[in-house]
Amino acid sequence: MITRIIPSSGEVLPVIGLGTWQTFDVDSKAYPLLKEVLTKMHAAGAILIDSSPMYGKSEKVIGDITSTMPIADDFFYATKVWTTGLQQGIQQMGSAMQKMQRKTIDLMQIHNLTDWKTHLPQLRRMKEAGTVRYIGITHYTDASHEELEKVLRAEKLDFVQFNYSIAARNAEKRLLDVATSSGVATLINRPFGEGKLFNAVKGKALPQWANEIGIDTWAAFFLKYIIAHPAVTCVIPATGNPAHVTDNLNAGEKNLPDAKVRQRMVNYLSSL
Repeated sequence: MITRIIPSSGEVLPVIGLGTWQTFDVDSKAYPLLKEVLTKMHAAGAILIDSSPMYGKSEKVIGDITSTMPIADDFFYATKVWTTGLQQGIQQMGSAMQKMQRKTIDLMQIHNLTDWKTHLPQLRRMKEAGTVRYIGITHYTDASHEELEKVLRAEKLDFVQFNYSIAARNAEKRLLDVATSSGVATLINRPFGEGKLFNAVKGKALPQWANEIGIDTWAAFFLKYIIAHPAVTCVIPATGNPAHVTDNLNAGEKNLPDAKVRQRMVNYLSSL
């Protein structure tokens, strides 16, 4: 698994992680399948699991499953605060730690910039106290990128999370470069456009030239495009399917396309 450096610490992070929106908002009968997903992740060298109180039961499901695994402490646990008001935020973050069964959260983020000016000082206090290791902000729309840029320029953060894909490249205009110049690690959400990219290529064959450079699935085609950008730290596709997670993880290995090939990838997708 390819790794990237977290600028604020020098710690390395594998380029493929796991999102949990919808896929981990499940009942206990789905636990065995999700445990298989996490086991496959770990075996491939991937560690980051991203959640949020907005994602229904996902924080508790993560805690329930990982607490039964001897590799629980190997994962990198990321979640968010998604409420307004200082006390409400403190309570919600405390609840998240209980649900995830962690004494320390690796990354606490402010979800969709919600009341970020209130929460950010508290996140800094938690980081100083050792309750969280890293702090960050998130959003998931192109329209939010300008505000994310402003926050990155004005505040010292460890991570920023936002949407980016081969079909939604607004982050290439400025946001990825701003993250780099600000010394902030990036988490990429919506790498498949919430499944729209797979719908667009359904029944379509990969080009021969993609196979020649080691891209043998559409998942690899979409993910390697993203990972090839040097400002990308980790991509977090959401899945609860062991077969899908294997495809995703394989994309984080071996060669990455150069700038010329990335443009060829964009052109090919546009031609379908």
